Amino acid sequence: MKTPEGGVVSSVVHGSLAEAAGIVPGDAIVAIDGRTLRDAVDYQFYAAEPEITARFRKADGSEDLVVFEKDPDEDLGMGFERATWDGVQVCNNMCFFCFLKGLPKGLRKPLYLKDDDYRLSFLHGNFVTLTNLTEDDWTRLEEQRLSPLNVSVHATEVELRRRLLGNERAPDVVAQLQRLRDLGLLAHTQIVLTPGVNDGEALERSLHDLTDLYPTVQTVSVVPVGASPRLEEWSRDRDGIDLVAPERDFARALIATIRRFQRACEEAHGASVVQCADEYYLAAGRPVPAARRYDGFPQYENGIGMVRTLLDDWARLRRRLRSAPATGLAGKRVAIACGTLIGPTLTRLTGELAAETGIAASVHPVTNTLFGERVNVSGLLSGGDYVRTLAGVEADLVLLPRTSLDYFGERFLDSMTVAEVAEGIGPPVAFATSMSEAFGAIQAGPHDPEPATAPNGAFWSDTAIDVPVEGVWVEGE
Repeated sequence: MKTPEGGVVSSVVHGSLAEAAGIVPGDAIVAIDGRTLRDAVDYQFYAAEPEITARFRKADGSEDLVVFEKDPDEDLGMGFERATWDGVQVCNNMCFFCFLKGLPKGLRKPLYLKDDDYRLSFLHGNFVTLTNLTEDDWTRLEEQRLSPLNVSVHATEVELRRRLLGNERAPDVVAQLQRLRDLGLLAHTQIVLTPGVNDGEALERSLHDLTDLYPTVQTVSVVPVGASPRLEEWSRDRDGIDLVAPERDFARALIATIRRFQRACEEAHGASVVQCADEYYLAAGRPVPAARRYDGFPQYENGIGMVRTLLDDWARLRRRLRSAPATGLAGKRVAIACGTLIGPTLTRLTGELAAETGIAASVHPVTNTLFGERVNVSGLLSGGDYVRTLAGVEADLVLLPRTSLDYFGERFLDSMTVAEVAEGIGPPVAFATSMSEAFGAIQAGPHDPEPATAPNGAFWSDTAIDVPVEGVWVEGE
């Protein structure tokens, strides 16, 4: 890791302690109580005292010491350009299903970063493999109580996991999770399932091993391997593995396996623990589980429970509309775009919305030309695909998924801005993540998207990352 240069302040909260101390964007906090800060984690940890002395490097190059007296958990009121200030721990694996290998050229540069940094797992929800942890990292995990972490397991059998990761030195992940248990730390885990590789008996073993570690392992998600044509070709040529999409019978059998483990965990722990991605339920033609089976939706950003959340949100909105009918919306033309996976579900819901309100809503599933048709979720659609599908659509308002934008709500994956996409489509554009947000946008009209409410994705925004560390970027490989 490089020598930390401090955290550059990007924003200061009005009325905060930082504003009172004269801190402005462009200043950098370098140390607290003599401890050099490596990242936002250090900042949060060492600032949690009733009195601290912070060293700042001002925008003009001068230095300043500021003493803050505060409540122990009171925040100083600063936002930072980046989460890590000493570089990024990079991935030392060569997974045959690594999504980065399938990225086309021309996307936002941070998307090509092969990060595997446990700090970003704690701060932003990134999934990490734990294969690059040093003893100093373990000491820090214990000292600063960095929990929960999101851990990519894929398989618990050591040799199979090494094959999946393309790393013959990958440590025993069960032993690592047991070490987290001994430290009193928690983890959410995932298994990226590749049919013919880590399914069947291997999956059964992994689920047994991981659920035996509850409550250290809070959840286990099973998600389908995603692949663009470029990644499919790369995996087939290098490893002879076909990254096939989940078919109906495979998905149904998997759901049955998951339900068996859920019942056992519900009986033993009062929590489902094991969950599978929404895509499997849609592929199987099976209803998604009730909300209680998602254990509070901790893996929502991993595609776990998004459909259930959408359905429940619509049910609440429909009850509200029936008790207090909306007026003045009949005949308003609204075009709603989405990925092809959720298209049928959203078509049904918008039909019900039209019946309740008279809104003339139409759903436009967008085929992904950037990554290929198999990548079918809204969050991986580009601005160009929206323009290609919706340009000139006859509508009073076009609704796009907020998940297609970066954390700050400024750009799509292909770097097109919100303004550029809106201009290419024609009618006014608004963004939503739920039926209630969509209805609010229909009532209020077009608006600029807000930054995301969850920290997931903040790291991959253009303004949230420094330039590359040696060996990090995979673009063009």
